[in-house]
Amino acid sequence: MKKFFITGAAGFIGSHVCEHILTKFPNSKIIALDKLTYAGNKLFLKEIINNKNFTFIKSDILETKKYVKYLKKIDCAINIAAESHVDNSFANSIEFTKTNTLGAHIFLENCIKNQIKKIIHISTDEVYGDKLRGKSYEKDSLNPTNPYSASKAAAEMITGSYKYIFKKDIVIIRANNIYGIRQFPEKLIPSCIFSLINNRKIQIHGNGLNRRHFLSVGDFCNALEIIIRKVNGGIYNIGSDESFQNIQIAKKICALMKKSNKSIKYTKDRPFNDKRYSVSSKKIQNLGWKPKKNLFKELNEIIKWYSKNYKIFSKNI
Repeated sequence: MKKFFITGAAGFIGSHVCEHILTKFPNSKIIALDKLTYAGNKLFLKEIINNKNFTFIKSDILETKKYVKYLKKIDCAINIAAESHVDNSFANSIEFTKTNTLGAHIFLENCIKNQIKKIIHISTDEVYGDKLRGKSYEKDSLNPTNPYSASKAAAEMITGSYKYIFKKDIVIIRANNIYGIRQFPEKLIPSCIFSLINNRKIQIHGNGLNRRHFLSVGDFCNALEIIIRKVNGGIYNIGSDESFQNIQIAKKICALMKKSNKSIKYTKDRPFNDKRYSVSSKKIQNLGWKPKKNLFKELNEIIKWYSKNYKIFSKNI
């Protein structure tokens, strides 16, 4: 039996990861931690919250005293907790540093003290910065260009140093933009859907030509499972070959929701907005993983979920 400790467990990605692990590791136990900020909700865990192998703790990753006792005899700790919306990071960068950098450091320190066998830190492809041509590889230098990606890169620097300090193998994952149900409507796809459901205009930064690769949360969970089973340390990119301009996403959602493109409004761009990210996933693919989902094929089901569940988010928007 494996015993997991997962931070950010009631968020979009974290809730999917918890469900996936309990399905793929049926005899495992999960200790789940989440601060329950605006983007986290225990409703996302409703399918597993009463599972005898699942324990939930409401706590900030910074509040060691609330959760440190649960780190004993853990086989695998996965840090997913993060402030992740780039727009918010420009106006509230200190909070991003607290959670994403200091929080990750505190959690890592506690894991080391409790001799946890496997530690996995979830980062982002944005730490590489703008990639106008070609792909970013795990050995490439980091070049973050906003407070969010800078806070994640800083956490990586601290995490990476531990292999020298404690001779500890830790896995760092850098993933594309992840999409799926339960994502807070501040990110592009749910923001477009949520706006149209509420008869508002979709707001697109600048000219909308910025390009992003999109990875299904299901494909991400499958890659994470391979890493749990096969990998003891190192850095792994997890990416999809599917890339779209922001405006393409907005227009496709308009078409699926039977709205005209007049429902799209162009707004002032971010202080700096990377034009493109792209990572090579060859390293994880060599372990047997490849993305299977297609964004445009999944959009209808995602739209149906938000149409049914949009009230979950209404009080925070």
